[in-house]
Amino acid sequence: MDLIGITVGVVDERGEISAMDKGISWNDLGIRTDVLNNVKKSIGMEMLIRSMSPKVIVSDEIGNIEDISAINYALCSGVKGIFTAHGDALEELKVNPVMKKMLNLKLFNKIIFLDSKEKGKVYKVYCE
Repeated sequence: MDLIGITVGVVDERGEISAMDKGISWNDLGIRTDVLNNVKKSIGMEMLIRSMSPKVIVSDEIGNIEDISAINYALCSGVKGIFTAHGDALEELKVNPVMKKMLNLKLFNKIIFLDSKEKGKVYKVYCE
């Protein structure tokens, strides 16, 4: 997939990704990025897919039961996803029942763990 010119939809439930204030995103997320702020991730993902036709959806801190169907809906609609969750290892993610279910459903084809000591450094990649 050519990354130049991809339409991206960001569901930014608490404004942590975009630093949104009064409808203005203070973080530069790109000219082809639509941001939904102050909306539940599960609702926002569906809204983006239906109205903005993104190629990729981004959301942080997934892990509740509604996220399962929202991510599955995105995948079935042909939309790729980039999601974050808290955990230092695959075993730690499996302790969370919702994350365990997502893993068992094989909703992810790659899980990237970042180094907790060095910002932005990848320390482990798990491929399905």
